Amino acid sequence: MSENNDSLIRQRFRGFLPVVVDLETGGFNAATDALLEVAVTLLVMDDEGELQPGQTLSFNVDPFEGANLEPSALEFTGIDPENPLRDAVPEAIALGDIFSRVRKEIRDTGCTRAVMVAHNAHFDAGFMNAAAARCDIKRNPFHPFSFFDTATLAGLAYGHTVLAQACKRAGIQFSNSEAHSAEYDCKKTAALFCGIVNRWQELGGWQWSAPDEDL
Repeated sequence: MSENNDSLIRQRFRGFLPVVVDLETGGFNAATDALLEVAVTLLVMDDEGELQPGQTLSFNVDPFEGANLEPSALEFTGIDPENPLRDAVPEAIALGDIFSRVRKEIRDTGCTRAVMVAHNAHFDAGFMNAAAARCDIKRNPFHPFSFFDTATLAGLAYGHTVLAQACKRAGIQFSNSEAHSAEYDCKKTAALFCGIVNRWQELGGWQWSAPDEDL
């Protein structure tokens, strides 16, 4: 990314860097239920101020010791935590690698902090923060309570809050058979978020101008 593009994304989001996140879990309770998959998609901005999905990183995650696994959640996602082909890693490795990559992107773009973009973001943030606390990770690059929630944005832009339906209304191909994989859903959420941001610009919203020194 060029220096000019770095300035674009820094200015567009007031010095914050949006990073798309998706998690798959063994239930709904962040304190007790397992984190099973985690993915992040980095975002880039072209010379015209168009936001685009960039690199995606994803990990299958071993349930932490004593983690609860709700059968209904596993049936919904289709994840088998005991499958040796998952090539899963501990939470500390998955989050450590992802946080390190996000911190590098923050530095490279001159931003001050990452902001999570997720579909029903409060859920993903709760699980990520709980896992970071379990692993005693002190340098969480994400803002602790501010998010971009694509369920809310899609409800406004397309009249639907379900990811699959919002993507279809936005003209983004969506496969129900591939859904509920953190990597797949993360990429689709990134495409949805970028589309909404870019469409807002087309309609006369935020426009590129000279960088504002007072971010």
